[in-house]
Amino acid sequence: RSTHSEMEKNRRAHLRLCLEKLKRQVPLGPKDSRHTTLSLLRKAKLYIKKLEDDDRKAMHQIEQLQREQRHLKRRLAKLGMERIRMDSIGSTVSSERSDWDRGGT
Repeated sequence: RSTHSEMEKNRRAHLRLCLEKLKRQVPLGPKDSRHTTLSLLRKAKLYIKKLEDDDRKAMHQIEQLQREQRHLKRRLAKLGMERIRMDSIGSTVSSERSDWDRGGT
């Protein structure tokens, strides 16, 4: 009988410790108000749901930003190729002008 009550005492102490840890992790509002175990568990559940929702939104934003980054990299590469092409056209035109200035055709 004493072994059983000792085990029960340890179980309750462990549960109390776990609830204290949970209380430190969950935003509960005003510090002066007491919270029942049930209200603590309900607030913990809501907080977990909020964190999951925030995580989902953050993942969606990351995916969106990655798509935008890929698009901008493709655009940058395209503009780089266009610039090279324009530079080569410009150098051809300028060499033709200098030939013409020197009396060539």
